[in-house]
Amino acid sequence: MKLFQQMLVAPAALGLLATGANAAELNINGVSDYAASADQVTSVTQFSDVYPTDWAYQALANLVEQYGCVAGYPNGTFRGNRAMTRYEAAALLNACLDRITEVTDELRRLLKEFETELAILKGRVDGLEARVGELEATQFSTTTKLSAKTVWVAGATNAIGDNYNTGGEKGARAAYNAEYGAFSFSYDLRLGLKTSFSGKDLLYTRLRAGNMGDSSVWDGNGVGLNKLDTAAPGGNIVEIDRLYYSFPLGDSFTVQVGPLTRNTEMMGYKASAYGKGGSKILDFFGGSLGTPGVWNKETGGGFGLIYSNKKQVEKGDPYFTVAANYVADSGEANDSNPNTGGFMTDNSEANITSQIAYGNKQWGLAAGYRYGQCGAKFRTATEYAAGGSFGTPCSIGGERTNADSHSWSAHAFWRPEDSSWMPSISAGVGASYLNGNDNWDDNTNKRAMASWMVGLTWNDVFVEGNALGYAVGQPQFVYDVEDGFVADGGYAMELWYSFQVTDNIQITPAVYWLSRPFGDDTQNVNGDYKSLGVFGGLVQTTFKF
Repeated sequence: MKLFQQMLVAPAALGLLATGANAAELNINGVSDYAASADQVTSVTQFSDVYPTDWAYQALANLVEQYGCVAGYPNGTFRGNRAMTRYEAAALLNACLDRITEVTDELRRLLKEFETELAILKGRVDGLEARVGELEATQFSTTTKLSAKTVWVAGATNAIGDNYNTGGEKGARAAYNAEYGAFSFSYDLRLGLKTSFSGKDLLYTRLRAGNMGDSSVWDGNGVGLNKLDTAAPGGNIVEIDRLYYSFPLGDSFTVQVGPLTRNTEMMGYKASAYGKGGSKILDFFGGSLGTPGVWNKETGGGFGLIYSNKKQVEKGDPYFTVAANYVADSGEANDSNPNTGGFMTDNSEANITSQIAYGNKQWGLAAGYRYGQCGAKFRTATEYAAGGSFGTPCSIGGERTNADSHSWSAHAFWRPEDSSWMPSISAGVGASYLNGNDNWDDNTNKRAMASWMVGLTWNDVFVEGNALGYAVGQPQFVYDVEDGFVADGGYAMELWYSFQVTDNIQITPAVYWLSRPFGDDTQNVNGDYKSLGVFGGLVQTTFKF
């Protein structure tokens, strides 16, 4: 049988002759799919689905064994009944031509028949080679990728409630609005550099700049609970706020270490779906997950170990994650004076944080614990709870207090498989217990604090890609004191709607309400606790590139 006849009986050629489509109508990606899945064979007997009784058996045997230009699939099949596009047939012909030195009349006719497709293939290859060369010449780095995100915030806050006397010229409400009531426009910018040397490790460097510090309410001024999830440093100064290295240890463990690493970024699993697809607003509901005692977002020198059996279970099935880490505060970890700081010293303001979690992308459960040295931060809370170093000062009257804290948290979430009227539900609850020696006990009043939140998120609301979110909870408040009664509790609520303008731009108008952010510091007049809350309204615009 002549070569041209052999090609006619080959499945690729049959698919070619069966279609009347021109080159412009055909999908060139078919060639790439065929090449990616092909596995070269040297004998027709290697095909598990080709038998000597097949009508094209001999023709296929000649193409495989004489010309060596027919490939199979990784599972050992030829799939002879599968139709192929003209591009795939052209690729097969091109492979055969590479092995033939004598150009016969039949080959000339084949070359003429596939002239257009072969020219397109050659053009595509030449174009890809040119693009690769251009990328290599202009790329930032062969090992590093740059990603960026900037958030612009425009809005204001306003105190609402009793204008009780604070001893100054203005009442409490008027004093807040006079200092923190202006409309403002600010930004946060983050540039992340992800470097990998093996494809599995990660050296992460993040540069950050913004102007939400100083007197901006969005960084927690006025009341600490004003702090936004996206709050940035002030002064328009670029600084490095992350620098760490992570690498796998076997199939189940990951190690992370660095001079600027964050404890909550070494948990391995975040048991929350709140804000997925949208933009969270307050820090209390965002990075703190409603439990700032454990999720206090401490950043500094530290290390952590994460275990996960995710690779050992079927895709989509729930899996276990266990994590533990140590982080000393960034102001102390780099201090060489053991009396004021140091790494793993009595004055490191260190945190030992751990979590065990079980779940997948649709639902999850987690329990966390954090031990805090004296001075270790608790993140956002009422003004009363946050006062006096949250009740854990390292010394009082020049004497050590041996103060520390023990915090726990529990989180759970569930999200529907498809977007509908049913939202995802996320919840968290936590508590913190303060301790110290007799010097601490005689001079401090706070003994325990608590917080909780519930967050709802609806995806694809009104328009596909948009999201609606609502959250309510009680920010960290003191509920137990040494003597007497404390009225420190208050509520926080936020409501937002995210418009997904493009894949890279999102606009989120939002409002929030803090019912009693001063907590027990709100004046008590003849047993009557006054009311003073803060209302906030803003628009967040997020650009990712």
